[in-house]
Amino acid sequence: MSYSGGPMTEAMYYVLLALMNPGHGYQLMGAIEAVSDGRIKMGPGTLYGVLTRMEKDHLIEIHHDDGRRKTYRITEDGKEALKGEFLRLKSMIQDGSMLEEMF
Repeated sequence: MSYSGGPMTEAMYYVLLALMNPGHGYQLMGAIEAVSDGRIKMGPGTLYGVLTRMEKDHLIEIHHDDGRRKTYRITEDGKEALKGEFLRLKSMIQDGSMLEEMF
């Protein structure tokens, strides 16, 4: 089953990037902030909503649940979806390269 939900939200993209190393919620909030160079500060409400949606879409899975905290990891479908989104974003930048002369 591969992801066919169209373009990802910024939150989805950064959660998948952060999950290249498995982590629990608090770790993920820090990892997202780090990978975005401080540009994205995701709160728990947004994070857990995105995690729930991506688990349903089989992009992530629970790696460990000790009853107190769940550790998530990206699935193979998630890696493919992340790669597809990366290539889509890269194409958008290339398509707009003519704008560099304007700025």
